Amino acid sequence: MSSQQSPLSIGIRLSIMMFLEFFVWGAWYVTVGNYMGANGMGDAIYWAYTVGPIAAIVSPFILGMVADRFFSSERVLAVLMVIGGAALYYAPHVVGPDGEGSKTFILLLLLHMLCYMPTLGLTNTIAFSHLKNQEVWFPLVRVFGTLGWIVANIVVSKFMQADMTPKPLFVAGGAAVLMGIYSLTLPHTPPPSKGKEISIRDILGLDSLALLKDRSFLVFMVSSLLICIPLAAYYAYAPVFVADAGIANPAFKMSFGQMSEVLFMVLMPFFFKSLGVKRMLLFGMFAWVVRYGLFAAGATDGVVWMIVIGILLHGICYDFFFVTGQIYVDQKAGPSIRAQAQGFLVFATQGVGMLLGALISGNLINTIVTGEGAAKLQNWKEFWIIPTVAALVIMVLFFLLFKDSPQAPQEVSEEDVAKAAGAEEMV
Repeated sequence: MSSQQSPLSIGIRLSIMMFLEFFVWGAWYVTVGNYMGANGMGDAIYWAYTVGPIAAIVSPFILGMVADRFFSSERVLAVLMVIGGAALYYAPHVVGPDGEGSKTFILLLLLHMLCYMPTLGLTNTIAFSHLKNQEVWFPLVRVFGTLGWIVANIVVSKFMQADMTPKPLFVAGGAAVLMGIYSLTLPHTPPPSKGKEISIRDILGLDSLALLKDRSFLVFMVSSLLICIPLAAYYAYAPVFVADAGIANPAFKMSFGQMSEVLFMVLMPFFFKSLGVKRMLLFGMFAWVVRYGLFAAGATDGVVWMIVIGILLHGICYDFFFVTGQIYVDQKAGPSIRAQAQGFLVFATQGVGMLLGALISGNLINTIVTGEGAAKLQNWKEFWIIPTVAALVIMVLFFLLFKDSPQAPQEVSEEDVAKAAGAEEMV
């Protein structure tokens, strides 16, 4: 960390970085499904939520070969944000009447996500490189990312009333360009592996595959991948469902989930100490079952309290499963392959799992949710029953096959939680 600046000054600058980083994502990601549905692109919504997983699969190559070896992190961040922001801002301009130009629209979203996904790792690299006492400062810095997502949802949904319009894409694109400019003012973060040879084995993380010899680790990885298939239905279609249920300001209501995430992130170290890995993961999976069940039960009559509780469960769904999973991987992997193992988990969950989930849920939505009015709400009930059953089956299989290490559970500090939260960024 620069000796010319106080920890507080560095913390403030990095907090602004995190806020802008997730403001960009939150401003458009929740509302794009409603915008597409209102502009004749309803059948292509699942493609909008497929580009992120594709980018999550490809982006490690970009980050590994460019940011880690050739250029400083803040400059790569600036370039990626400006290009990605321009693509996002331009995307609505290619949409014509009755959904004309939808393919070009999706391609521009893909370009944006190819630029955006590597920045999730870059912002964490910059933060960890310049923060001392990370267990104290990083949680305070990282929480501004969640706040950025919440504020973005409130701005575009509550204040602008723009859920069905292209305005969130304009806001997000402009914010990304602003983030790119701001990145040039961040502390210099040189490439950590400059001068080292590029190894395909290292980039692909092949050494981490040895961890799969441990049956419990294999069960965990397979369960993580599988749970992301029904998870994709929530990210892509919950905002559309909330709007169809007649709940005003759907993106604002969806931000309640991120608010609960902040609370449970703070409480996680205490839960982890008393529950251990297996029970934490099971509670997280069970929360997904309950959430989908509430959506199914509340769909027909648009029962607002059931739907809102389902959204509020996001803190347990996300923190107890995904953040706990990152901590579990960190504890299982040795120092030499720790980064590879975390990258392998992101590849399996954010990449393969979410990609399969987006494709499957997209086909289901186009097949099942075809009615209008009350008939459509009945269709939504039938739709949400499928991820409810899927999550329940995955949870039961995990319970039967996963074994905790015989040693006593390790205590988890706030630093462990913070690092894990930074590794698994889908909020």
